[in-house]
Amino acid sequence: MTAASAPLPLPGPKAPRLVFDTVYAFPPNRDTQGATAYFIVNNTPEGQPANLLIDAPAWEESNREWLVARGGVQWLFITHRGSIGRAAAIHKALNCEVVIQEQEAYLLPDTPTTTFHRSFRFSPELEAVWTPGHSPGSACLYYSAHGGVLFTGRHLLPNRTGEPEPLRLAKTFHWPRQLQQVEALKTRFSAESLAHLCPGASTGFLRGQRSIDRAYERLQQIDIEAFRQVQPLL
Repeated sequence: MTAASAPLPLPGPKAPRLVFDTVYAFPPNRDTQGATAYFIVNNTPEGQPANLLIDAPAWEESNREWLVARGGVQWLFITHRGSIGRAAAIHKALNCEVVIQEQEAYLLPDTPTTTFHRSFRFSPELEAVWTPGHSPGSACLYYSAHGGVLFTGRHLLPNRTGEPEPLRLAKTFHWPRQLQQVEALKTRFSAESLAHLCPGASTGFLRGQRSIDRAYERLQQIDIEAFRQVQPLL
């Protein structure tokens, strides 16, 4: 049996779970204060892997083997400073390109990074968009497959009923700017281009659902004015 035809490792109790047929979600991990990392299996027209890891999962041998078995990681995209985790170790182990918004690259001083200002296009299907507010370099990733999927990092999170909303914390960098960016997302997409949100934390509030569906409709229902006077949570 050749390496190419060898069966993939069986999933363990903490293995990433399938969200869509090309998207997996890793369990939340301590290194990123409970953030959820995602992995997109993405092949070029030539059939070469161009796989994208969104934020840093727990860096342990089982995850490394799992990623390698699926063609490795060509890109590691960081949605905000709190999701960096062990990105430096992942870069060294997998020789992937780390993409991060320019204002947060200094947090990886010994790791080569590719930075961007407003947007960065990985492929025709994948684009990172700067959405500052939660942190100076907070960004989302849009994936045009599956009806349109927006990976929101901590820019938008599910509340206790599973509805997406911005969350103001004591460490939120700039709340009015974050709300401005939520408003920008509302006008950026349409019902035809945005079907799902994949939040980067608080995924337990999805209660077994693997994404927030009816994403465009739910995004439009966010009342920006109602959030302006919200006091920060500790």
